[in-house]
Amino acid sequence: MTASQTFTSLQLHPSLLQGLKDLGFARPTPIQGESIPPALEGRDLLACAMTGSGKTYAFLLPILHHLMSRPRGRTRALVLTPTRELAAQIHDSLKDVTIHTPLTGAAVFGGVGMGPQEHAFRSGVDVIIATPGRLLDHFRQPYAKLDALEYLVLDEADRMLDMGFLPEIKKILRHLPSTKRQTLFFSATMPPPIAALAQEMLNKPVTLNLQRKAAPATGITQAVYPVSQDLKSALLVALLKRGDMPQALVFTRTKHRANRLASQLVTAGIKAERIHGNRSQSQRTQALAGFKDGTYQVLVATDIAARGIDVEALGHVVNFDVPVAAEDYIHRVGRTARAEATGEAFTFVSPEEEGELKLIERAIKKQLPRVTVPDFDYTAKPQAKLEVPIAERIAEIRKKKAEDRARAAEKAARRTAAQEAEAARRSAKPAKPASRGQGSAGGVGGKAAGEGPRSGGSGASGGGAAGGARRRRGPRRPSSGGGHGSGGSSAPRGGAPRGGNGARGDSPYK
Repeated sequence: MTASQTFTSLQLHPSLLQGLKDLGFARPTPIQGESIPPALEGRDLLACAMTGSGKTYAFLLPILHHLMSRPRGRTRALVLTPTRELAAQIHDSLKDVTIHTPLTGAAVFGGVGMGPQEHAFRSGVDVIIATPGRLLDHFRQPYAKLDALEYLVLDEADRMLDMGFLPEIKKILRHLPSTKRQTLFFSATMPPPIAALAQEMLNKPVTLNLQRKAAPATGITQAVYPVSQDLKSALLVALLKRGDMPQALVFTRTKHRANRLASQLVTAGIKAERIHGNRSQSQRTQALAGFKDGTYQVLVATDIAARGIDVEALGHVVNFDVPVAAEDYIHRVGRTARAEATGEAFTFVSPEEEGELKLIERAIKKQLPRVTVPDFDYTAKPQAKLEVPIAERIAEIRKKKAEDRARAAEKAARRTAAQEAEAARRSAKPAKPASRGQGSAGGVGGKAAGEGPRSGGSGASGGGAAGGARRRRGPRRPSSGGGHGSGGSSAPRGGAPRGGNGARGDSPYK
């Protein structure tokens, strides 16, 4: 790369040049200047590029340039990344630079629904940026065919290896067409397994910076803050409240420590959020968006979750815990001073972490300066534990589960009691009264002789039974017989006198 090199001199497509101009990019970074020309020629590439060096556009621009002259409607480029955040960041970069082109892309990662991603496969977007696990999920479905693929990128290949993705990568390769394709490898470090994988996948690659030793970007000011483990939170609060750090990305060793630290910062009046693998994708996206727009002053993160975090003009990175590997240290501090900017990286070191720090200093071939804060009380008693012992955490989890079970049992008992009360209420309702005409034999007029109030003798009420039967069959009519016993003396109007002994007399209704 020469000092006078520009994106225009690289002879990229005019629509891409316009997108770069809109973004304010006129000159390529060193890795871009070295990578783009051989990639435009169709050569395979093996590049050792630091985090924050501009490697995203180093592989995107030559691929997008070629796609402008390719037929549309089928996916022709695949970018593999280790984390969701990095996939989303690359997708954002693609959308930014292709604003004046018809090219399309999609991010494919876990934690979100597969529907929109399935649509991307079916519609044939030009570029798919994916994490290995979710891509394999789609490959199990018939719609996920990449038989027109021409370009393959492995970004942060070393991190994918660290995360155990090597078997998944090999499975993915079996799903890709065996025809000739261009493959680009980008990695912050180049351990032997990555070099071996590159030799297996690449065809006479151009190698860039392969022998360069791992080191943070030159624009990063690094310092070490010696402090006891239980005062790290208080020291961070003190530094934040001094006003020298408008925003800071803070790295912790574990998810538990990230949760506890974020909670303690909020208690101290500092707007903070955390991001790690146990948080849902929507929670991670909202936390990162809030950090980027300034809603949160501090974003607490674990190493894996922080991959892909690209915050413009991020000035400070804090290693709350010393990373075990030098590569992790380089990745962490590389979140600041991106694209040749400047930034500061602070590392809190407790006495028990001095060993890890010495290994890092040996790897970067530099002894980091030690700094103490004059107005900070290094002998103060900590207000709260940062890390609760595992036994206490297990006991707390068991207690919470027992409380949840007790609440569930109480709720079930209340529900059962309510059901039993309702059943008892229904069984206590009075029976419906018998309908008319369903009483004892003889019907309304079928009482035994002498029981009726108008009984005049002791004869059987045979006529009454007949009368009752008539009432059930039709409308009531005046009785003309001796249905109320023998010896009745009343006679119907205009009719003959009743016969004695209960015998029916002549009736005008006959």
